Amino acid sequence: MKRPPPDPRYSTTADRFRGEIEKAEAAGVTRRRMTLQLTLSDVSQLRRDRSLPVKDISFKDGEMRYLGVKIVPGGVSESQLNYKGRE
Repeated sequence: MKRPPPDPRYSTTADRFRGEIEKAEAAGVTRRRMTLQLTLSDVSQLRRDRSLPVKDISFKDGEMRYLGVKIVPGGVSESQLNYKGRE
C-alpha cells in the first residue's frame, strides 16, 4: 500500500512541525511538555535542512531538539507531535 502524498501546505518537516508546535502552544501547552516522535526519515530531513536557522535546532547531551521541543527518533510509521495537557 502506498503512502499518501505529503500535505501540500508544508514544504518541509520543519514547516509542518513549526505550525503544530505553535498551535499547541496557543492552546496552552508549554514546549517542555511536548515531544516530537519522528520517523528516521524526518529526523534526517531536519538535520540536513540548510534553510533552518541554527538557533532552531540543537544537540545537547545526546538529545536533539527542534524549537526547544525534544525529538524522539524512530519507532513510528508517521511523525507526530505529542504533549501532555496544559501546564
